[in-house]
Amino acid sequence: MATTGTFEILHEDPASKARLGRLWTAHGPVDTPVFMPVGTQATVKALAPWELEDLNCQILLGNTYHLNVRPGMEVIEKLGGLHRFEDWHNAILTDSGGYQVFSLTNLRKMTPDGVEFQSHVDGTKMFMGPRESMAIQRILGSDIAMAFDECPPCPCTKKYAEEAIDRTLRWAAIASGEPRAEGQLRFGIVQGGVYPDLRQKCAEGILALPGYEGYAIGGVSVGEPDELIMPGVQMTVDLLPRDRPRYLMGVGQWWQIAESVAAGVDMFDCVMPTRLARHGMVFTRRGRYSVKAARHRLDDRPIEEGCTCPACRRFSRAYVRHLLNVNEILGARLTALHNMYAYFDFIRRLRTAIADGTLDAFRAETTAAYGPSAPKSFPDL
Repeated sequence: MATTGTFEILHEDPASKARLGRLWTAHGPVDTPVFMPVGTQATVKALAPWELEDLNCQILLGNTYHLNVRPGMEVIEKLGGLHRFEDWHNAILTDSGGYQVFSLTNLRKMTPDGVEFQSHVDGTKMFMGPRESMAIQRILGSDIAMAFDECPPCPCTKKYAEEAIDRTLRWAAIASGEPRAEGQLRFGIVQGGVYPDLRQKCAEGILALPGYEGYAIGGVSVGEPDELIMPGVQMTVDLLPRDRPRYLMGVGQWWQIAESVAAGVDMFDCVMPTRLARHGMVFTRRGRYSVKAARHRLDDRPIEEGCTCPACRRFSRAYVRHLLNVNEILGARLTALHNMYAYFDFIRRLRTAIADGTLDAFRAETTAAYGPSAPKSFPDL
């Protein structure tokens, strides 16, 4: 077993920058490319831990800001840390709270040392900076702690983006020296908006700091049109070292994952599989569609023919549609189960394509089903 923090490159695709890797954490190995389900509130919505274990999920996410608000660090520390609290035995990555600097614009005030938040729950004031974020993540005991950063919105002026990366670099320097939980890894985040020179400045600044075992590409899924997301990835990934894991934050469309892997990205997270599931949108190998559509009222087929997930093995589209339309919890559970199964199946096939040298064909197939020109919902699936 390798030392915690070791990132092994097991295979490289000769036709692209894609690679198969393995990151060793305190709770075991994480094989890359990897998709990390989002468990903001110490749970992946609608799914139980054993269901994720059945999918061979090696790592999932928690959120520093939200867990600090509820249930609070007193509870999680008393209950033995985040792994024990949610009964998860594999790795956990915790977001630093930096995304909430972007998403809670109306409830926060920027300062040189961090951010004053007004709780979205009850209005209570709280302060979070690089020290506070690392202290919370230390109590959580996550395997990977993210540095506190500022994620500038899109669009924003170049002046604002530069001010944001200056804060990000200053905070990353502070975080790099903060104590961590035993075995905890720390990732820095490269920001810079749509400006290549600012991304380069941020990357160079982060890489010059000690104490970071991996690096993330931030701020490429914060309101940009599709045509700006991939250039943002490509302009950043080559600035990051080959021998460290590269994490693309918040990007989860299948064609974007495939293209980003070809560019050299290793790790991904997104709320899409469970969020869209609650609205009846389901993913298949051929594309996605709404199972709530009226055409499925009498449809005896499973969500996806040939799929072996628990929902498809037992239930018809007509039944799942009925559950969703009457707001039965089981409906959201079944679509979430299917979508998460579909995501892990996609990642498995993506890894196989890298190993077999067929990534180009896999990318073309994925873009045809899920790319910018593909229908948002296929009526004939």
